[in-house]
Amino acid sequence: MLSRLQELRREEETLLRVKAALREQLTRLRVEELALQSMIRSREENGTVPSSRAAEEIQKTLGQMDNEAAINQTELHLSLQDHREEEEEEEESDS
Repeated sequence: MLSRLQELRREEETLLRVKAALREQLTRLRVEELALQSMIRSREENGTVPSSRAAEEIQKTLGQMDNEAAINQTELHLSLQDHREEEEEEEESDS
């Protein structure tokens, strides 16, 4: 019973870390979305067709966002994987 309670506490801690990571990522995505919307609006207001330099900036910004998303997903995946390994080790030791 005590080991089950400890297991649930560890699971709760893991879920809280996942929740925090997801909130952090969501906040970053919202900020990036607002920045992109602002860039689009300013270009529309100026009535200019994006130059090659502006297009490069947009691609660079989008590329950075893709990289951050991939990194965040990897970190999240690894933290969940570590938790699963701990559970498997506990199950083996209980047997």
